[in-house]
Amino acid sequence: MMRPMTTRRRHSGARAGLPVLVVGLLLLLLVAIGVGVVLFALSWVRGSLATPGIAPGLPGSTQPSENVSYSFGQLLPRWSGSKRITVLLLGIDERAQETGPFRSDTIMLLTLDPASMQAGVLSIPRDLWVPIPGYREGRINTANFLGDLHDHTGGGTALAVETVEYNIGIPIDHYVRVNFDAFVTLVNQVGGVDIYVETTINDPLYPDHHYGYDPLYIEAGWHHFDGEMALKYARTRHGSNDFDRARRQQQVMSAVLDRVISYELLPDLARNAPSLYQTLQDSVVTDLALDQILALANLAVSVDKEQIRYGVIDHTCTQPYITADGAQVLIPLRERIREVRDYVFETLPPVSPVEEPTPVILVTPTPEMAEIAVLNGTTRGGLAGSTGDYLRDQGFSVVYVGNANRQDYATTRIAMNRNKTQTLDRLLRALNLTSDAAVQGQEPESDYDLVIILGQDFQLP
Repeated sequence: MMRPMTTRRRHSGARAGLPVLVVGLLLLLLVAIGVGVVLFALSWVRGSLATPGIAPGLPGSTQPSENVSYSFGQLLPRWSGSKRITVLLLGIDERAQETGPFRSDTIMLLTLDPASMQAGVLSIPRDLWVPIPGYREGRINTANFLGDLHDHTGGGTALAVETVEYNIGIPIDHYVRVNFDAFVTLVNQVGGVDIYVETTINDPLYPDHHYGYDPLYIEAGWHHFDGEMALKYARTRHGSNDFDRARRQQQVMSAVLDRVISYELLPDLARNAPSLYQTLQDSVVTDLALDQILALANLAVSVDKEQIRYGVIDHTCTQPYITADGAQVLIPLRERIREVRDYVFETLPPVSPVEEPTPVILVTPTPEMAEIAVLNGTTRGGLAGSTGDYLRDQGFSVVYVGNANRQDYATTRIAMNRNKTQTLDRLLRALNLTSDAAVQGQEPESDYDLVIILGQDFQLP
């Protein structure tokens, strides 16, 4: 039986973590590989790189140097800067029958520090109610719309950059705006993606391209999605909210990159570059030059997966609010947002080699042994099983998985039947739960030292 993909640490709010499928630097790499390498490959296919200087921004010399590496037998530039690079990614719902301007359906900050080779991804909810420089308060996703509508200097992307910088407090170096057609095309070009769907999705009101409905139903478990299905999975909000949608977007984009890297699909992208070129050219807007895209691709693929941090500005960082016009928006809780932002953008000091100390005899404490039961207190099928698998991967002794006495638990709790405080602390951290989730068990004679009852609020890391 296949098991969920390996997960890594994610942060949301002051303490609550978020589920993540860590496989790379998300869309920064996707754009760099899917756009930059495709453009590069197109030039390669056409033989333009055979003549130095034909491809603008690429090295004119055919001799390798310290700032150049090989790709497809050609020269690929290396990123020469040492300061952190931050890119604003905007995804817009641009339809063929519409001319715009458009609101941004997806907003992400993608960052990479060349000095430490650490990276991060921060998802921003589109309904965040913020000041828009030069305009009144509004949803953050309207900045791109207003900038294009009112001919703001630099257009909608420039106003979106200014708005995110002002409200998140992070300087942005570049932007990439992409529509959904480009995403669908890229997913199809890599042969689709493998996605683990945690809970069954039934969305009869999923919108089609003509303002009607295209009912969506996806069973829980592993699936191989083509571009259209991957987009639907990332965009649906039925039974969840924009925060869950942001996590699914990160999951899908990461799966795309994982496939590109794991299956070494760059040569295939090269062969299909002529057909991809026009689609990407029409569907992607960016201020990154070709040589910058190629250099970023070259840099980003070297990032260790353990050095990537993910975060979502979610319900722990916002307060629901209804405006005078009846609009449902999210008021930012600035201090909580700063905590998530700082987690994603934190640069950890490198581990420096140290002189070997004088040997000493240490007495290692005996590890605490604790047997754990995981019970599903919700109607989400398979939740206890996937949680049990996850905890076993983390080194916990999960000896029983099953259903709770009822399936309407609102909050997750951990009952400690016997004094296993070390294991309890580790469980709270592993499941991204606060200390409020810990309760004193009432069954000291139970077969299980700790019993986890999963509630409706639970999100599998």
